[in-house]
Amino acid sequence: MALAVFVSYYFIFIPRHYKEIKYHTATIRKGTNQVQGIVLHHTATAFLDASLHGLTAEGSGRSCHVLINYDGTRYILAEPKEITGHAGKSYFNGKSDCNKFTIGIEFQGSTNIFPLTNRQIASAVEYIKPIMREYNIPIENIVTHKTIRENYNKMYPSKHASPKIDICQRDYKRVIKALKE
Repeated sequence: MALAVFVSYYFIFIPRHYKEIKYHTATIRKGTNQVQGIVLHHTATAFLDASLHGLTAEGSGRSCHVLINYDGTRYILAEPKEITGHAGKSYFNGKSDCNKFTIGIEFQGSTNIFPLTNRQIASAVEYIKPIMREYNIPIENIVTHKTIRENYNKMYPSKHASPKIDICQRDYKRVIKALKE
């Protein structure tokens, strides 16, 4: 069954339920995620295989909870209560180490080159809304990696977190707008 969605002044048809593939990461950290927010990222690479390898390889130290491909397929790398290494040096809502209390969502691709697809956004909404309800996450607690890194740099200027390419503001706003609808 398809769902008609109004996007950018025209109707498109997108599937109501996106495919999920369990693709568990080897980089789960000890402890239980105290889910209070969601951090949006992009992989900054065009190739799904490279992204999956980088986010699941043992010893890489980095991962996320879900990777959303261009067609909306979600690769579930970790359950929400698991701690992944998606946030690095980070600070949000008065706490450091956002890995311990946020869910990391990676979008395949580089939003600085190509915008998120409508399917990526719809799939993200389908994934995020139940999590927001279950963990009582306000929309204000859905942020970009840039936000939590900049907060860290303000809080700990001598420990400065190095910059990296992040999801662009335009696409972050598109995701937030879709979540509000």
